Amino acid sequence: MALIVQKFGGTSVADLERIRNVALKVKKELEHGNQVAVVVSAMAGVTDQLVGLVRQISPLVAPEALEEYDAVVSSGEQVTSGLLALTLGEMGIPARSWFGWQIPLISDSAHSKARIHDIKTDAILQSLKTGKVAVVAGFQGVDENGRISTLGRGGSDTSAVALAAALKADRCDIYTDVDGVYTSDPRVVTRARKLRKVAYEEILEMASQGAKVLQTRSVEMAMNHGVRVQVLSSFSDAEGTLLVDEEEVVERRKVTGIAYSRDEARITLTSVANVPGVSAKIFGPLAAANINVDMIVQNITEAGKETDMTFTVPRGDLQRAVAAVEKSRDQIKYKSLHSDATVAKISVIGVGMRSHVGIAQEMFEALAEKGINILVISTSEIKISVLISEEYTELALRSLHTAFGLDG
Repeated sequence: MALIVQKFGGTSVADLERIRNVALKVKKELEHGNQVAVVVSAMAGVTDQLVGLVRQISPLVAPEALEEYDAVVSSGEQVTSGLLALTLGEMGIPARSWFGWQIPLISDSAHSKARIHDIKTDAILQSLKTGKVAVVAGFQGVDENGRISTLGRGGSDTSAVALAAALKADRCDIYTDVDGVYTSDPRVVTRARKLRKVAYEEILEMASQGAKVLQTRSVEMAMNHGVRVQVLSSFSDAEGTLLVDEEEVVERRKVTGIAYSRDEARITLTSVANVPGVSAKIFGPLAAANINVDMIVQNITEAGKETDMTFTVPRGDLQRAVAAVEKSRDQIKYKSLHSDATVAKISVIGVGMRSHVGIAQEMFEALAEKGINILVISTSEIKISVLISEEYTELALRSLHTAFGLDG
């Protein structure tokens, strides 16, 4: 008997009909003789509605109020888990809903962006042994003070992989609205192809650079704990994509996929003194505000005494980032601050980059041929990312997809 963790995203449980479809997929796994734990997201659009209600009361939620923010936005997953457990019960399948605090899934106290510390599995394993399906509310946990915490947007993927690791599950199946991992977003690039296997490192880069199939932390956790993850469609029985170690990837292309993110904003500080410690003065307040900084570029003047510092933050954090930097203006001593939320990040990704040269040149030439200007560049061993004007996002994706021979 295998233990399978199934995770269903918001579109998979968007209404009662789709919840019944999920129940049928659970039943099918049970008919194979397996134990099943299910992790569910909130019904599509519900989390946004809950966040909207909070923002109407408090447009910029103060740090001390984030506990209440989590109490509100975590309720969507609780509703879904209860509805699925009820649906399974009506089908004659014993099931029980589990909230984060009931397992318990213990996290730190970084509310709205909490990280998992531990998962106590005794109670849920005992329930599984009695033949009950465990239906777990994703995205949420409980901190050491007994307060509900949430794991950040997309946190249900993290919940599922973490639960699979803690339960020593044989596999974690992530069901979504696409039937696997593609070379690019098939809704934008019509010639995108599905990948049968993809290396953990590649999907980690794809997720971190904007691909919406899996959440970054969930992939990192799967790689670190050796969780076998499969990406499947909730709406078909098509073969999905399996996440594997790099050694299992037989076909090594120069580039495996093209990812993009519109969730970007750029901040530039001009005429900053080029002295030791100035970067810490800039990025320290952002770290204290739990704001992630991604791309960073420093342009030093010819005299070497001043520099312009450009960096990117999540678009939703732009206002808070600007406020944090402006609050420290006297310490940073910059001349002016410019922000821009009309940018997008495009990334080419592939483990094949380790053994191929000239990929950056090919990427830059393909963009230049379409008249697309590059604002910022960053690289890693298996990734090259550029920041461009948002209006050129789709053109850039299709051009690069063709340039690197990924068209199906």
